[in-house]
Amino acid sequence: MANGQLLVDRLSRAWDNDDAIFPLDQRLPLPARQHILNLVKPTIIATPDGDTRVDGEPVEPGDAVVVATSGTSGIPKAAVLTMSAVEASARATTKHLNVTLRDTWLACLPPSHVGGLSVITRSLIMGTSLVAVPGFSPDSCAEAARDGATLVSLVSTALQRIDPTMFRAIVLGGSRQASQLPPNCFTTYGLTETGSGVVYNGRALPGVELEVRDSIVYVRAPMLLRAYRDGTVPLDSNGWFCTGDRGSLTGDGVLSIEGRDGDLIITGGENVWPEIVEDALRDFESITDLCVAGVADPEWGHAVHVWIVTSDPHLISLDAVRGHVKKTLPAHCAPQHVHYVSEIPRTALGKPQRSLLIENAVTD
Repeated sequence: MANGQLLVDRLSRAWDNDDAIFPLDQRLPLPARQHILNLVKPTIIATPDGDTRVDGEPVEPGDAVVVATSGTSGIPKAAVLTMSAVEASARATTKHLNVTLRDTWLACLPPSHVGGLSVITRSLIMGTSLVAVPGFSPDSCAEAARDGATLVSLVSTALQRIDPTMFRAIVLGGSRQASQLPPNCFTTYGLTETGSGVVYNGRALPGVELEVRDSIVYVRAPMLLRAYRDGTVPLDSNGWFCTGDRGSLTGDGVLSIEGRDGDLIITGGENVWPEIVEDALRDFESITDLCVAGVADPEWGHAVHVWIVTSDPHLISLDAVRGHVKKTLPAHCAPQHVHYVSEIPRTALGKPQRSLLIENAVTD
């Protein structure tokens, strides 16, 4: 069923029955749907027409939601979050944003991702009013704001299409954020395994512990997953979860994320972060979207490639791109190949799917 009141009511009823829910991404093609269902092993399929029982495996007592990871760099997993974890996330976020019963959340992100689902779950837990719509559009945001919505969770591409002053607070997740944001925006860092955002504007929410070990970010918090659906537990013996993201912590606890560990490009012995090169190219005239990744290269180990969406490829030559990057970054950061594409494949939360671009580049 689409995001909306029917889904919210069905989720609430499942919780009343001490059951857990898994929101299936409606946009997936049939083979991908079947793959994720084989992974999740549900016992009931709920649709607008009713429930159908199927062969599956029940959840453990206390489990509340199962959410598929985004799968940006591989096969998705299914994270199991307990009710206590979901409640801890809801309470910490609500406190940080100073949410009261006078507020109303707008849920317009896909509930198949934890960023969209958490808007619904925190509203149910905290008793906050909620408006759920099938998907994001500038018109649906404006209408919800006119009807009293004060809070919304968005991705950067959606933020660029609305008047941000319509809302008291905007929670931003997903892809890398722009450096200049409206004052009512909160940039978040989190994963499916952390039950949504656990770091707001660089600082951990109450109860969230952060460590950086060998440049990799670790999280320990009451909102962490219990396990994956296949039974594996990604927490160490002390309850720490390795995020797989590279980052750093300042002395007073401000977290900066450089990128996914696997996204780091090592070219000719030099380290290049894709996001840094992307930031350097965002003000290049005629580029409407882009993505940078490393592709295996016999000479360099990996070469820096950039995929560009543009209405006029003639204005964006490789030499022009390299020259623009070298204005602000070392020469080894300058792309060695340019690909012109009609769109950048992204997850529902706006994260670029670099693995797909790399795969196509190797095939070509």
